[in-house]
Amino acid sequence: MSRNVSNEALQRIRRFVEKYCAKSGTSTHPDKDVTEAVVLGLAYHIDTLGKPLCPCRFYPDKKEEARHRTWICACDDMQIYKYCHCLLFVDEQGRPITEYLPDDHEGRKTYGLVKDPTPDQGRALRNMAAEREKERKERSS
Repeated sequence: MSRNVSNEALQRIRRFVEKYCAKSGTSTHPDKDVTEAVVLGLAYHIDTLGKPLCPCRFYPDKKEEARHRTWICACDDMQIYKYCHCLLFVDEQGRPITEYLPDDHEGRKTYGLVKDPTPDQGRALRNMAAEREKERKERSS
């Protein structure tokens, strides 16, 4: 699906992705079409919601969801576990890092154990894992 997005939002997201990869020790997906689809979705949400809401999830009410921190890129899963549901921030082979996820997390079930190649980078909110898991189980999104 093609989406019209503003050049300003697109450039903002591209700068963010470049800086966040360096900060977190991740790469963008080796398939440039995957990366571009996610970047366009994030830019579209900046234009329509004012925030880069994760474009890879379904939300009953996007405006309501944008009020929460949970799925604003870089989302809680990325900042706590270094796991990107969208496959935007991945290892060099294009696999999401699952090393820090709880065993029952969908990412661990789907991809198995993917070790973090740069464990000294990223995970700024790692101390919030218990709080995040409680919310993940209580909220529908």
